[in-house]
Amino acid sequence: MAYQIITDGSCDLGQEIPQKMGLKVVPFYVTFNGKDYKKEIEEIGVREFYQEMVDNPNKFPKSSLPSVQDYVEAFTPYAKEGKDIICLCITVKFSGSYNSARTAAESMKEEYPDIKIEVIDTTVNTVLQGILTLEAVRMQQAGLSFAETVAGIERIRSSGRIIFTVGNYEYLIHGGRIGKVMGSAASTLGIKPLIMLREGEIFPIGISRSRKKALKRLIEQTKEHFTKMGESPDDYQIVVGYGYDYEEAVAFRDELLASLKTYSNYESIDIFQIGATIGVHTGPYPIGLGLIRKFDK
Repeated sequence: MAYQIITDGSCDLGQEIPQKMGLKVVPFYVTFNGKDYKKEIEEIGVREFYQEMVDNPNKFPKSSLPSVQDYVEAFTPYAKEGKDIICLCITVKFSGSYNSARTAAESMKEEYPDIKIEVIDTTVNTVLQGILTLEAVRMQQAGLSFAETVAGIERIRSSGRIIFTVGNYEYLIHGGRIGKVMGSAASTLGIKPLIMLREGEIFPIGISRSRKKALKRLIEQTKEHFTKMGESPDDYQIVVGYGYDYEEAVAFRDELLASLKTYSNYESIDIFQIGATIGVHTGPYPIGLGLIRKFDK
């Protein structure tokens, strides 16, 4: 039986990739004034979102999760076609999107009793959620069944990591993602945080005195991660994520790739733009990389 893969807007896959891959994305909402919420990508572009932040550094935007009704409207056309559904949601530690999707799935059972809707807490977000979703598509394209794809997602999701830095601590403080005491101290000193996301939560993994040194340290941390795990980057999907500054992302990608080539056979790395869902917490200058084990490795 055919099945449809759906994810929420935290995946940061843009417009073209979902269209090409046959993915359905349920968008998050974003507001700059606390009142007028717009659907990301559909009603406000990611570039437009970051430009607003750059032009108004004292504005702190907010995001809002997809509603139960948003998910019902996303699920219904596929249920009508007789398709089962796998829905991958941002980590529950960051958002209630998973709960909205679960409630929507439950509400549709009576009308579509024969349709299976599996809602998965990916335990990840942003570009990492994107590459996990693309791995799910690869599973589907390889002929894996609904149950095999669900099992495959659950098997590889814990291998996911994001290693990143941000421009400053202000947005992390406003978003409640970092302690105010640590944040204010770091802001006073002007240091750059090095942060890792694993299993749905962010952890500080170091500090640096400058942006340039922070980016160099991210690349070193990547090598240290694979060395510690005793694994090869060749068995992983790796992408670079960035916010406002694409040129910086290209330079970082090139340096990361040069490093990876010294201990793997990596040939290319895609660059994804981090969207508004996570950008409200990081500010306009997040940059880093996401990595996750390939399902067939």
